[in-house]
Amino acid sequence: MGTGWAGVRDWAIAVGVAATLLVTALSGRHSATDLAPFGYALLAAGGLALAARSRAPVLVLAATGLCAVGYQAAGFDVPAVAYLFAVYAAVRAGHRAVTVAASVTMLAALPLAALVSGSHDMGEALAQARGALELAWLIAAGAAGEALRQAERRADEAERTREETARHRADEERLHIARELHDSLTHQISIIKVQAEVAVHVARRRGEQVPESLLAIQAAGREATRELRATLRALRDDDATPPRGLDHIPELLERARGIGLDATLTIEGRRHDVPAAVSRTVYRIVQEALTNVSRHAAATTASVRIDYRPDALTIRVDDDGGATPGAAPVPGVGLLGMRERVTALGGHLRAEPRGEGGFTVRAELPVDRTS
Repeated sequence: MGTGWAGVRDWAIAVGVAATLLVTALSGRHSATDLAPFGYALLAAGGLALAARSRAPVLVLAATGLCAVGYQAAGFDVPAVAYLFAVYAAVRAGHRAVTVAASVTMLAALPLAALVSGSHDMGEALAQARGALELAWLIAAGAAGEALRQAERRADEAERTREETARHRADEERLHIARELHDSLTHQISIIKVQAEVAVHVARRRGEQVPESLLAIQAAGREATRELRATLRALRDDDATPPRGLDHIPELLERARGIGLDATLTIEGRRHDVPAAVSRTVYRIVQEALTNVSRHAAATTASVRIDYRPDALTIRVDDDGGATPGAAPVPGVGLLGMRERVTALGGHLRAEPRGEGGFTVRAELPVDRTS
C-alpha cells in the first residue's frame, strides 16, 4: 500500500472519529458550564490527532490522552475512542512500555477529571471514568496492535528467508556453472593451448619461420586460459573486483600488435576513478572490437581513444578495414554482447562503417562519481 493511500486512510479515520465524538457529545448530556466550547474543541482535536498516528504514534498517544482528560474535566461524558485508536497504533509500532505507562496514567487521571467537572461525587466520577475508558477496551486495542505487529514481523522474516533462499540457490547455480565450465571448456582450451605451443616449439627447433596465425592461436589460448580462470574465480567467490579493466587495455593493444596490427591508444581528459562495472565494460568493448578487427576487417591499423569526462566515459575504436560506408553492420554475438553491456549501465553504443572507410565502435558510459 502506498504512502499516499495510507495518509488518506489515516485522515479518513481521524475525521470519522472526531465526528463520532462530537455527535456523541451533542446527543448526550454534559455539564452546562463555560467550558463547553473548550470541551468541543478537545473532542475534535483528539479525533483529528489520529491523522498523525502512523508517523508519530507516541505523540498522538499523549495528545489523545490529554484531550480525553480535558473534555472529561469540561463535563463531557464521552468514551475515549480516539485514545483507543492511539493505543492500537502505538503498540503496533512497538511502543508497548510507553503505552502501558500512559494507560495506567489515564486510568488514574480520568476519575480526577470527572471530579474536577464538579457535577459528580466520587462514586459517580469512578463510574464515568470506567465508562469513558473500560479496561477491557484498553486490553483489546493493545492486543490488536500487538497481533498485527507480530504478523508484520513474521511477514518481514518470511521475506528475508525467501531472499536468503534465493541467494543460496544463486550461489549453488553459480558453483554448478563453474564446475561445468571447468570440466568441459577448460579441458578443450588447454588442449588447444598445448598443441599450439608444441607446434611453435617444434617449428623453432627446426629453424622454420613460425606462421603469424599460429602465434596468434598461441597468444589467444594463453589469454583464454587466463580469462577462464578469472571467470571461474568470480563464479566461485562472487568477487566484485573485475579480473580485467581499464588498466589492462594496453595489454590488449600489445597482443594486437603481436599479430601485425598497428594499434594505438589515446587517453584524453583528466583520469579519475570509475565504477568497477564501467571499467570491466570498457575492457570488454575494446577487446571485442580489436578481436573483430583482427578476424574480419582485413585492417592494418586500429586506434583506441578513451575520453574521461566528469560525468561519462567515452570509448572509440576505429580501423581502416574494408567495411562498406553506409552498409548496416551484421549483428553478431560480439556486437550484441557489447550493446547489452552498455545498455545495462545506462549508456549508448554505436557500431557502424565509417564514411572514410573502415569501421567504428563508439560507446558512452555514464559515470556516477558520487556513489
